[in-house]
Amino acid sequence: MAESKNPAPRATSNRSTTPGSDVFKSYISQHWADREDSVPSPREHALFAAKRRARISELYPGKRLIIPAGAAKVRSNDTDYAYRAHSAFAHLTGWGSDSEPGSVLVLEPTGYGHEATLYFRERAGRDSDEFYANPDIGEFWIGARPSLAQVAGDLGIESRGIADLESVIDSVDADTLIVREADRDLTDQIDGRRLLAADAESVDNDGDAQLARDLSELRLVKDEFEVEQMRLAVAATKKGFDDVIADRPEIIAHPRGERLVEGTFNRRARAEGNTVGYDTIAASGAHACILHWTRNDGPVREGDLILLDAGIELDSYYTADITRTLPINGTFTDVQRTVYEAVLEAADAAFAIVRPGIRFREIHQTAMAVIARKTAEWGLLPVSAEESIEPDAQYHRRYMVHGTSHHLGMDVHDCAQARRDMYLDGVLEPGMVFTIEPGLYFQPDDLTVPEEFRGIGVRIEDNILVTADGAENLSIGIPRTVDDVEAWLR
Repeated sequence: MAESKNPAPRATSNRSTTPGSDVFKSYISQHWADREDSVPSPREHALFAAKRRARISELYPGKRLIIPAGAAKVRSNDTDYAYRAHSAFAHLTGWGSDSEPGSVLVLEPTGYGHEATLYFRERAGRDSDEFYANPDIGEFWIGARPSLAQVAGDLGIESRGIADLESVIDSVDADTLIVREADRDLTDQIDGRRLLAADAESVDNDGDAQLARDLSELRLVKDEFEVEQMRLAVAATKKGFDDVIADRPEIIAHPRGERLVEGTFNRRARAEGNTVGYDTIAASGAHACILHWTRNDGPVREGDLILLDAGIELDSYYTADITRTLPINGTFTDVQRTVYEAVLEAADAAFAIVRPGIRFREIHQTAMAVIARKTAEWGLLPVSAEESIEPDAQYHRRYMVHGTSHHLGMDVHDCAQARRDMYLDGVLEPGMVFTIEPGLYFQPDDLTVPEEFRGIGVRIEDNILVTADGAENLSIGIPRTVDDVEAWLR
């Protein structure tokens, strides 16, 4: 039996009890049934991923592009977080929740574009001790792993063993670019080679930054596969909200009911997809005024509102991002209704203007005009709504400091490295998917608002698809008006 090329990792060798006798090694390598090694046809996603690779290839003639999936990230000692490949890698390969840690996509320049090769740690045969002795990669520990041929067939990309990546690293020159944040160790190796190739003292990272930007902008307009994944993610998320409502009695009875809300939703996320797309915000009562409340350790009390901001990420990594604010006892109070309907009016006004050709920032401006008008009507502003809207005023933003929209897709805040003139100042195109999520948050100690408003936080967030002649609210099936929400809870 061959000795492992990958010895026991991270603080396991000092407590390992793995048998090491020759008798054991001989015995464990024998008498195994033949594997089913059929090669699958390319998955649906593969065709779309190939088109994306072609688009990025056109932007970088003659440049070698390295897009790592990234290694598993340590949570504690020899325990890792659940693995998730880098979004750029998943976008260009079609490999999602079933991707192998440490994989690397290389686009090698040719006379007619680029040739794609996927490098990953191939299956360890049972003639090696890796399969039983290495808890990082051994099949006894983490389950069966695909062969090179299976991955090549599944993704429609030539696949090679990770050891072959060394020849790519050895040939790195000044025209090689890498997605830097995906795999720090690999980036350091590439930087070292580029320094030698350029005979320089420091690496010029401008090309890497441009690659990251272009890969981000590549996701601004979703293709047919991506749009369908977004629909499925929203539908799964609706089930998660339904589950939370069904569990209300148990949630209310528990001293940390917010944790039960989180757990109930996350259970659905694991059942329907890969996991949650981001940490669930289950903010009851005054916690709803904390924009990214993820401790979720408070009670859920009758008479309060609960702001639930949650989304399910599918195995393809596409995620929904939905917020609903619900009256825990099933009925809004008069003040809660007043605040809720103001936020709903802002959301509806923003949605009404969405169409190809407008600028992304106009959505926020439209929602803020409503927020300014409502807070002025309630006497909360020291000036008129029109005066508050002026750039050097913005009094109304005290009650909503966040933006109204962000792009959505593989990342909950998708396309984040895109240029400002492609994002905030960008022009909407059919196929773009983003959120509309105005809110009002009256902190419990805010003396600028009447006492009955204090401690109320409301956000309504929907996922919007730009169509050829307007827009579609992908999450319209999740109740959002006062009457529909109350009927939903009943």
